[in-house]
Amino acid sequence: MPDVDFVTRELTASELAGFSLEAASGSNGFLIARGSSGRAGRGVLMRADLSVADDLCRMIAASSSDPLLARRITLFSAVGFDGSTGDVVLAHTTWGVDPDGTTWIVHPRHEPPLEMEETRPAATDGASITVRPGVAIPTYLAAVAAARDAVRNGRLTKAVIARDVIVESSRALDLAALMLRMKRAFASSYRYHFDGLIGASPELLVERDGDVVRSHPLAGTTSRTGDPVTDAALAADLLASAKNQLEHRVVIDMVHDTLLPWCSYLDWQPEPEVIAVANVQHLGTRVEGKLSNPPPHVLDLVKALVPTPALGGHPRDAALALIAEVEGVDRGPYGGAVGWMSASGEGMFAVTIRCAIFDHTRTRAQLFAGGGIVAASDPLAELDETRAKFQAMLSLLVRP
Repeated sequence: MPDVDFVTRELTASELAGFSLEAASGSNGFLIARGSSGRAGRGVLMRADLSVADDLCRMIAASSSDPLLARRITLFSAVGFDGSTGDVVLAHTTWGVDPDGTTWIVHPRHEPPLEMEETRPAATDGASITVRPGVAIPTYLAAVAAARDAVRNGRLTKAVIARDVIVESSRALDLAALMLRMKRAFASSYRYHFDGLIGASPELLVERDGDVVRSHPLAGTTSRTGDPVTDAALAADLLASAKNQLEHRVVIDMVHDTLLPWCSYLDWQPEPEVIAVANVQHLGTRVEGKLSNPPPHVLDLVKALVPTPALGGHPRDAALALIAEVEGVDRGPYGGAVGWMSASGEGMFAVTIRCAIFDHTRTRAQLFAGGGIVAASDPLAELDETRAKFQAMLSLLVRP
């Protein structure tokens, strides 16, 4: 670990003028935000493997006698689909906006903070954009059928089958400008940026705030048209759907059973609610509890939960084996988690969905979408569901 003495302070009134987390993270920084609050980083003091992240947090916390500073020193992280691989980054300069609006900065004591990047309103002007399938559609349909049959045969309760599309641009796209578009379009989602991985996830995997733990699992999906009457009817059908309720129940039970051993109590909504995002509607259930003392590091909770049945399946090992056998896609970080952890072990991670993974040239991106497969699943209906889910990111990348 680099021998760095950090300092923190709140931003001045002049610094707050024109401030945004997107401007702080820029084109090559790190960001996890929802609404106006969150954390952004710029510059890399240290990059490490996920396996040493909790040790790094303890070492950083031990080097500081200031509890406030320990809560603000931030490691940004992207956890892979398998839950055990990934990177963590300690940024040179970190900006944070707390839910109460307090806006602060952390940087090395003996070095000036890095400057924010000038924001730009356009991302794709003048670029020629093409979209093509990644995995072949017949391969995806066959994978859905195989998962459905495995459920019908009693091998599984649920498996999640995903597919990808490839977006290519005639010139490099400006990720900072794309993140600004994302903020306008998906302010209620968890927006993130990590090494060319950008996205707007509606799903909170886990948050540790002091001794409070929260999760907001989503599973079960229908479309959203923009017409209030039609969308209300679709939402009612979603709530009444035995197929979607079963898919959702599997996820809630797993999240509850995983978090409960760490908690003195854990509560959840008795019935799921409909969560509407830009182009689809999901069943969602909020989970909140109090952690026992001493509370676990947030990364311990992340590793225990990833991948949830909403992205993998149940039973986990059998579902993951089926996915590896039939899906034909390297998921990479898709279906894992992305977020931040503080030196004090607190943090927040969203499920890595509604995402685009850009290559180093910023001219090529891979997008993913999937759905939970149960006994009543129809391959063509599942294909339509992925098309609806793709629209969230495609609308950002393709529109002029």
